[in-house]
Amino acid sequence: MLGQAVLRRDPPVDQAARVARAALRRHPSAEPAPPDYSTPAGMRREEFRAMGTTISLLLPENQAELGLQLVHTLFTEWEQTLSRFIPDSELSQLNEHAGTATAVSDLLYSVLATALTAAQATQGVYDPALLDQLVRVGYDRTFDDLKAVQTPQPAGFDPIIPGEPGGRWRGIKVDPIRRCVTLPAGIKLDFGGIAKGMAVDAALEQLRQNGISPALVNAGGDLAVLGLPPDAEQWPISVPGQEQMWTIPLHSGAVATSGIAHRHWWQGNTLRHHLIDPRTGLPAESDLWSVSVVADRCEQAEVAAKVAFILGSRQGAKFLRSYHIPGILVHEDGTWQTVEPWPVHLMEEL
Repeated sequence: MLGQAVLRRDPPVDQAARVARAALRRHPSAEPAPPDYSTPAGMRREEFRAMGTTISLLLPENQAELGLQLVHTLFTEWEQTLSRFIPDSELSQLNEHAGTATAVSDLLYSVLATALTAAQATQGVYDPALLDQLVRVGYDRTFDDLKAVQTPQPAGFDPIIPGEPGGRWRGIKVDPIRRCVTLPAGIKLDFGGIAKGMAVDAALEQLRQNGISPALVNAGGDLAVLGLPPDAEQWPISVPGQEQMWTIPLHSGAVATSGIAHRHWWQGNTLRHHLIDPRTGLPAESDLWSVSVVADRCEQAEVAAKVAFILGSRQGAKFLRSYHIPGILVHEDGTWQTVEPWPVHLMEEL
C-alpha cells in the first residue's frame, strides 16, 4: 500500500462550505467532472448503476456482453456486502454488532484489512470509521436521495455540529485465522471510495482471467485500465480542472479524482460535503478544488487523491511526493500545481 510519512494539516484558506459555495456561485455547472475518455474503435461503452455511482466500462465489441455480465455481477455482490445503506448488508450487520467478535466473509475482511493498512500508512488521515461523523453532518441517506434536498433552509436554521475527531479505527481487532472482526463499541464503518477502488481492481482482474482485454472500468471517477486500446499506444484520459479539462496518456494503472463540488448538500443553511477530516470530525477545510492522481491500482489512487485533498495544497503535494505518486492539485482559485512525474509536457487542454 503506502509507506509512512509525517503528515500535518495545511492552514485552511477558508471554510470548506464557503469554498464550495463561492465556487458554485461563480461556476454553477463547473463541478469537477470525473476522469473521462473517448470510446476507441472496436470497443463498446456500457454503463450501469451500483455502489451509489455510475459504473462505466469500455470493452471489446465481441466480448462486451460477457464482460458486462461479469463486472455487473461483481459490483452487485460488493454492494450487497459493503453498502451502509442496505440494512441487511454484511457491513450494516457488522456495524450493529460493534463490541462483539463477528465472523465476516473473505470479501469484507479483505476490504477492512486494506482500509486499516491505508489508515496506518496515512497516519489516520484516511479513516474508515467515520460513519457517525458523516451522519452527523447530514450524509444519512444515499447521495441520490440527498440530491433532492439541494436548497438552503431559511436564515437562522443553521445547526451547530460539534466535531468528533476520528482515530478509533486503531481499536478495531481482527483475527485473520478465524476471520473475525471486533469493532469498538459505538464505532461504525463506512468504506466509501476505497471499496469502489478495490472493486474496480477486482473487476479488471476478473476480465483478465476471462481473457477480456483491453478494458477500462470506471466507478464514478475511479478508473483503471487493462491492456491498450486497439491501434493505440495509450488511453487518452481527461482529468478536470476548475474551468477546463486536460487529457493525459495512460499506459497502465489507474486514475482517481477527489473533490467536494460534486458530493455536497445543504444542512440547514450550511453547505456540507463528504470528505471528513478525521482530525476535526468535520468536513475538511482545504484550499483545493480537486486532486487527480495516477497510481498502479485504483484503490491506491483513490486513497491518495482523498488524503491529498484533505491535507491541502502544501502538505497534500508533500504527501504525494513522499510516495512518488504523480498528481495534479487544482486550487480553489483555478490555479494548479503538479507533483512529478505527472506528465505536464503531455497535457492537452480541451
